[in-house]
Amino acid sequence: MYLVYADAKGNVFDHPELLGLGRSGEMITEILEEELIPLPEGATMVSLPDTRPIGWDEEAGRMKPLEEGFAVGALLPQGYTRLLLPGYAKTDKTKKFPLFGYTAVVWKDGQFFVAAERTDDPEPWNPRNCDVVELEQQVQVINERYPENRLYQHLTNCALEYECLTASNTFLNRLEGAVPVSYSCNAGCFGCISEQPDDSGFPAPQTRMSFKPTTDEIVEVMLEHLQTPDSIISFGQGCEGEPSTQAALIIPAIKRVREQTDNGYININTNAGLTDHIRGIVDAGLNLMRVSTISALDDHYNAYYKPRAYTLANVEKSLKYATEHGVYTSINYLIFPGVTDREEEIEAMLGFARRTGLKLIQMRNLNIDPESYLDLIPKAQGEIYGMKQMLEIYRAELPDVMIGSYTHIPALK
Repeated sequence: MYLVYADAKGNVFDHPELLGLGRSGEMITEILEEELIPLPEGATMVSLPDTRPIGWDEEAGRMKPLEEGFAVGALLPQGYTRLLLPGYAKTDKTKKFPLFGYTAVVWKDGQFFVAAERTDDPEPWNPRNCDVVELEQQVQVINERYPENRLYQHLTNCALEYECLTASNTFLNRLEGAVPVSYSCNAGCFGCISEQPDDSGFPAPQTRMSFKPTTDEIVEVMLEHLQTPDSIISFGQGCEGEPSTQAALIIPAIKRVREQTDNGYININTNAGLTDHIRGIVDAGLNLMRVSTISALDDHYNAYYKPRAYTLANVEKSLKYATEHGVYTSINYLIFPGVTDREEEIEAMLGFARRTGLKLIQMRNLNIDPESYLDLIPKAQGEIYGMKQMLEIYRAELPDVMIGSYTHIPALK
């Protein structure tokens, strides 16, 4: 398995002698055969700016950085969990990577391989299933049908400019659709994709919504999407803050929708810190709840989320309440090789999952600059098991919990 690198023009090469290496946390490490799968369809190869690739010189028995060229990583499509980061060294430690989830990639047997594991069916969220011509036509149809609805105007930009599949689904009336509601948040997440302080060093890749929708606008979007039994409409998108801060809008909207249709599922993607608000939303008729978390340990959680007026204990209370009241609960687990697979992280998350009655853990590759993230969080206290073994532990220890990558109807049946 040979090192892959790029030149200044973005051309990708395999090294004739050096073997490819990966990275787990701060440590450069070998890549095991069982950690590799062929580069999935829909993956994107990117060069890592301001880096030197590091390979293994078998003859010398040591690691060796290339003097020229850039390290290469793969951005995985939905349904694949990253096991290792690329092996690299930064040439300028003041520079930060764009907010993506970089995966180790090597050249082997005449093709590219990545250090990853398939944890869900990638097909439903394959971008090729979103026909651009059909999408543009449906965007026009929906906007003509609801010319005063600012949510559809906002989602038009998300679908056509950002190519957000969830926003696109809202116009195509399929799978999980979006109904953003909040321009504010009760957390200050490090690396937030919709709002960053000016001195963060990495700009937010998309713009947060800037208006407060009306209940009528919300209900129109929900009813338009919930036309089939398998439809999912979701509060809490990447283009908004924390949706439960707008519980005063969400609760009457859910009640009005459920007075008119029993079709589909109403979901909220939330940090679940506002327990009283979550209770009201659950009682209004919520079906699914996906809670974003990066850890079940307070110090790690607080360092990343910077919660305002809530704690991880509030998150746990919200999940318990939702589970006890018939909501299908899951976590959007932001994972990072060398951190998520730490002994103390695994033990804490196993306890958290058991106490809250989780039905699904969605493994989501954390999009972050590695050095910035590792500087932010606590250091490892125990053994680091490796991501592949971590997944095996969860499957063995939580037999009633599905390990996947996204919310989908088969998990509900």
